[in-house]
Amino acid sequence: MEITTIGLDLAKSVFQVHGVDATGQVVIRRSLRRAQMLPFFTRLPSCLVGMEACGTSHYWARELIKLGHQVRLMPPAYVKPYVKRGKTDAADAEAVCEAVRRPTMRFVPVKSPEQQAALSMHRTRDLLVKQRTQLVNMIRGLLAEFGIDIPKGLERALLMARRIVDGEAPDVPMEAAKIVGTLSQQALDIHIRLREVDPQAFQDHRHFLRLAGKVMRQLLVDQARAYKAAKRNGGLQRGRAPAAEYCRAAAIAGVRAIGDQAVRVASASAMTR
Repeated sequence: MEITTIGLDLAKSVFQVHGVDATGQVVIRRSLRRAQMLPFFTRLPSCLVGMEACGTSHYWARELIKLGHQVRLMPPAYVKPYVKRGKTDAADAEAVCEAVRRPTMRFVPVKSPEQQAALSMHRTRDLLVKQRTQLVNMIRGLLAEFGIDIPKGLERALLMARRIVDGEAPDVPMEAAKIVGTLSQQALDIHIRLREVDPQAFQDHRHFLRLAGKVMRQLLVDQARAYKAAKRNGGLQRGRAPAAEYCRAAAIAGVRAIGDQAVRVASASAMTR
């Protein structure tokens, strides 16, 4: 019996494989160590491999595609209804194998290494922003306990942190001054790292906005042509808004939303400088 579909449950060290033939009969059900993964799929004839879109899934998808397999990634929430019994690796692999063969299943595109690198940069930036906010709020709270109020705004908080690091210690006990100094130095260090990350992140945002702008402009052109064609053919009726008008309004709203997003991105980038 030839394996046509495989459900693969990913893990860090031990992977679970569930394979069936064209009739749905189970052909293989076994676990694989990490070092056994690529040799196993190298010996296997080309088949459909299903995986949940989770950590390391895009890496393994790219590796299996290189070996000639057809790989499909699925959101874990869409796979969960196919689990027949308690949550085990074998049950999860069987559920993945069942879900990937559904004709109405929605799949996740496999990301390239460049896409994952860009995503990691944005995730890192979000983490740094959260850490900086936490540190600033901690500094505000500690100084407020001693009657020192930092005005609202990130820039004013960072200015106070710079003064503390430069030696202008606030009128607080020695122990509190050391703690505030440590937090201030850490907040400034994270702010410097953000300034290094932001230019590339802002460039990626602009690239996305340019692509989205081209799509929306083309949509406007297409809807305008559809409106004119409907008008020539007598498809417009008085007292009733034509479908083309709704599409055109939606396209205009989309273009405006892209412009608003560009302004927000530019403002966010400027605030961290």
